[in-house]
Amino acid sequence: MPILNKDMTLCISLSARPSNLGTRFHNYLYEELGLNYIYKAFAPSNLADAIAGVRGLGIRGCAVSMPYKEDVIALIDAMDASASAIDSVNTIVNDDGHLTAYNTDYSAVQRLLGEHDVPRAYSVIVHGSGGMAKAVAAALHDAGFAQGTIVARNEVTGRALAALYGYDWAPTVGALTADLIVNVTPVGMAGGAEADQTSFSTSTIAGASVVFDVVASPAETPLILAARAVGKPVITGAEVVALQAEEQFYLYTGIRPTPDQVRRASAFSRLP
Repeated sequence: MPILNKDMTLCISLSARPSNLGTRFHNYLYEELGLNYIYKAFAPSNLADAIAGVRGLGIRGCAVSMPYKEDVIALIDAMDASASAIDSVNTIVNDDGHLTAYNTDYSAVQRLLGEHDVPRAYSVIVHGSGGMAKAVAAALHDAGFAQGTIVARNEVTGRALAALYGYDWAPTVGALTADLIVNVTPVGMAGGAEADQTSFSTSTIAGASVVFDVVASPAETPLILAARAVGKPVITGAEVVALQAEEQFYLYTGIRPTPDQVRRASAFSRLP
């Protein structure tokens, strides 16, 4: 990493529970590619003030995580199609004070569905209805998954998301099963109140053909561990975060890292 200097470009992330995943991923690639950039994670006390800081301080890029992916929309200047299509933002790019919002989660989910050869005829359950759930549901629908259920305790957001893509809505998982089950809630996230729990019952996990958890920290969430224990193929949040971070890196720097560089940066981000 270059010594801190006045010409260094700053990129940041905003999250209620910051981790070192993005910080290590981006800084690893900055150093490897000899870029005069630095990346720092923040937990903002006031979202509007934080975005004003991005604009006023010339911060080049800003990753946006839960629970800010929808609230941030009112604070930026333009929406790329990837964000406007689902009203959810996970990336902001600052061009001389003009803030454009993107969503790289959508493309990451679609890539992973293809890389894991998940059959498009599979039925799906998406547990959650927030910003990330919007990206997941849109990616599933646009990839051809026609039969699905949105599970959300919030009936207003759950029904709205389900109706948008022709899916069913349910308030709880209960006895529901599907070929592909996707957790898009904070359940299982390190540092949270439900860090040691799973968002699906053992019977729902056993009835699934593929288990997908978008929670990125830890890489092996309770849901992923439970799925592996019964021999189910899994897609992890670690995979999602690496692919979406790759796209963010490109948006911030204009440089596309190689697959090997992405693999090594992702591995470095998870070192103790």
